[in-house]
Amino acid sequence: MKITYLNCFLIPFAASLLFGCNSKSTPKGTVVSIEPTPPINQAGNTAGLSIQTLALGISEIPSSLASTYTKTLKFNRYTQVSTPNSKAIHIVAQDQITDNQIVRARSILEHFLAPLPDSEYGSDKTAVANKMSENGAVLLLLNGVDDGTNKAAELDGQPLYFGEMQVEGHQWYITQDYAHRDASYEEILHLVHDYGIGVDQNTAFNGALPSFQAEIRSAQIDAQSQNLWGMGAADWITELTAENSLSQEYLAAVVDVYYGLWGANMEFPTTGMHDLYVAKTREDIVTKDPLGATLMDNKFFASYLTYNARIDESFTGDFSLLFNANLPYTHHAQYLKDVTLTGTNNSNVIVNQLNNHITGNIAENTVIFSGSSVEYQITHANTYVTVEDMRDNRDGTNTLIAVEKIRFSDITLDVLSN
Repeated sequence: MKITYLNCFLIPFAASLLFGCNSKSTPKGTVVSIEPTPPINQAGNTAGLSIQTLALGISEIPSSLASTYTKTLKFNRYTQVSTPNSKAIHIVAQDQITDNQIVRARSILEHFLAPLPDSEYGSDKTAVANKMSENGAVLLLLNGVDDGTNKAAELDGQPLYFGEMQVEGHQWYITQDYAHRDASYEEILHLVHDYGIGVDQNTAFNGALPSFQAEIRSAQIDAQSQNLWGMGAADWITELTAENSLSQEYLAAVVDVYYGLWGANMEFPTTGMHDLYVAKTREDIVTKDPLGATLMDNKFFASYLTYNARIDESFTGDFSLLFNANLPYTHHAQYLKDVTLTGTNNSNVIVNQLNNHITGNIAENTVIFSGSSVEYQITHANTYVTVEDMRDNRDGTNTLIAVEKIRFSDITLDVLSN
């Protein structure tokens, strides 16, 4: 899927502007609508890619970008998020990046740009999206890890490496492998922040939301002064100060914790972001960093993940959207609401309290609910089934597509025979 604001056009690439997006993540030790339309490919740029890849909205590198993102540098695929000004935010990928990683990176970018109705800064994110395309925002999906050996990292743009991109349902995601920790939200947020929201204390403010950035800066200064963020990392703070990246990195720490990306880390049982941020869970932010919590309170960021997560084809078993302390990935998955099972494995989904859309794969799939069947209302339509929990704050209303079975605490029903 891609975000479509007005019409989708692929335009010639303008010279990229760099606003601190290449800073290190941590000291290494008009309303937007979404539709399933692939980006427009320039003539001749589909050869060599599978039908499945093209169907995911992924093309070869368009000719307007190919002289910069070259085959010599191992770039071989492209996707985009179109913006209201008929431009695009470009995503270019090297040859070891999986299609699923490309789609997820695009989905996270879409998530950050999706409107948040009735919020202070996010009801209409048109200006942010336009500013990103005008500033030449490019997301670089790079092979390997951030070890200084990938020459493509020298290009202007925001790098995100293979070794730090998880995909829902993949082994790295299920085990919450912090050797391959999920840096996708952090790095893509840097792109949105630096090229769209805007960063102060540069020669000129090149963003769309100076008032929001002022709040971000105030919260960062408060957190740093109270030793809530950047604890024990004086050299890193000095580096960030020199490149004017303090507010970017602070915001990334808050957002990562807000979406549950550090809850499963046992190396640091009470803190997040490699022991650099005082909060470990969303609840911790409220009590330990009140100004950080304010940034997340109906300002710009949705309380749940707005994209449809494509569960990796390797997954089998029960994928839980419901938090379970024994399943590390659910620290993060509890904030998902829409998922699509992929591949050919029999796999199931356990719902959470949100109103979910669940799409099955070509195998047999079951959606699992908490209560007895008499506590739900089941409604059939031509292409989907709706299951509504009649109790508040438990399983919500779920729309099921290509799902064979529904399991309640007392019975399992065949969808077609019900």
